[in-house]
Amino acid sequence: MNLTPKSTFVISLTAFTRTGELDETGMREHFRRLGDARIGVYVAGSGSGEAHTLSPAERDEVLRVAAEELKGHTQVRAMGVEPRTAREMVAFGAAVEQAGLDAMQIYPLDVGHGVVPTPLEIERYLDEVLSNVNIPAVVATHQYAGYLVPIDVLTDVIARHPHVIGINCTVAAGDFGYLTRIIDTFAADIEVHVGGPTYALLALALGGSGYLCSEGNLAPRLCASVTDHFNAGDHTAALAAYAKVMRLYAANRYGSIRGIKAALDMLGLPGGHPRLPRLPLGSAELSEVRAMLETLALEELPHSPTGDEPQLCA
Repeated sequence: MNLTPKSTFVISLTAFTRTGELDETGMREHFRRLGDARIGVYVAGSGSGEAHTLSPAERDEVLRVAAEELKGHTQVRAMGVEPRTAREMVAFGAAVEQAGLDAMQIYPLDVGHGVVPTPLEIERYLDEVLSNVNIPAVVATHQYAGYLVPIDVLTDVIARHPHVIGINCTVAAGDFGYLTRIIDTFAADIEVHVGGPTYALLALALGGSGYLCSEGNLAPRLCASVTDHFNAGDHTAALAAYAKVMRLYAANRYGSIRGIKAALDMLGLPGGHPRLPRLPLGSAELSEVRAMLETLALEELPHSPTGDEPQLCA
């Protein structure tokens, strides 16, 4: 079993102004809050990071600011977006290396139109990317790609590329068999983090490295405390923290980052607004977010949201 300390990573939001511009000041403030919580951070991700909306120049700015604010304080890595070609991921790797982040994720190949690539196509894609990326890399296998990377493909590729330091494994509810095989095959030698909090405790029990989440944008200390308590051997505290994380996860019903950004705005915390094509929450949804915050009463947040309801942006 890999005895390396367990860890939590947050897939960081990207801060935008109400009118949709990149908000560097807001990003710096948010990154500092994450760094103070000592939670690992992935930036410029396609989900919580809304990175599909970023131009190359904006993406590079996010990477630069993340390196300036987080490098040396906590692990800071780049997540990226689902690529259509190896060339796209190699270009992303060059940008991450230039920015000086600690590592990058390699997303599964998305060839488009709902087509699932063959195992040979997946292997050739990963080999091409890893042969042209020089920084530490984490290979992702993700249900939302429409397939999971075959374990024998991962085994062969990782054996050829020693700068692979981990796997991020995100599976559908009920598909814990694949996650178990991933941990059993790889966790003795490299990191294995599970995507989302649902299987976080299962991953830890099986010998995995921890979990990734979006909820850490709102409550980074709480999310990090699950693995912190586990590392300290205080499993009762780890279970109590995990229960709070899962209540937060269950309560946020509005697409992870739309609800989280609304909550941060209510609390006067940095985070900004969603960017088109994502829309801000309506008044009824905002009322539910306010009620959620009051019910959960998370210790690291103000006891209740105050002030006016956030204004809706176009």
